[in-house]
Amino acid sequence: MQKPDLIQKTQAKNNKRKNKIRFYYSFLTIVLLICLAQIGISAFNNITKSISYHGKIKKMKELNKQAYAENQRLKEELEDFSSMKSLEAIARNNLKMAGEDEVLVIINKPQQQTTNVKTKSKKKNK
Repeated sequence: MQKPDLIQKTQAKNNKRKNKIRFYYSFLTIVLLICLAQIGISAFNNITKSISYHGKIKKMKELNKQAYAENQRLKEELEDFSSMKSLEAIARNNLKMAGEDEVLVIINKPQQQTTNVKTKSKKKNK
């Protein structure tokens, strides 16, 4: 009689140990799946960020090239304006100045007619 009891007890112990091992392996499997999901999500996010940053870098390089070209153009214009001929042309046009042996002729457009028309239209509206 003791043998069947002993066999049953050892089988019960083995079953408990197997259940513990199964639970342990199931828990480890779930933890591993969660870790794999986390790694997959992180990899996806990193790839999308990398693609986004490459696009931004490309745009910034294009803007840098445009700004460099604009700077070059402005430097050339600055050199042109700093020359004596361009300063003389600016003085002649804007400041109404004349060079040696030149006569300056200024033609004014009549502005009184436009003011008279405005006053007449105001009187009619009243």
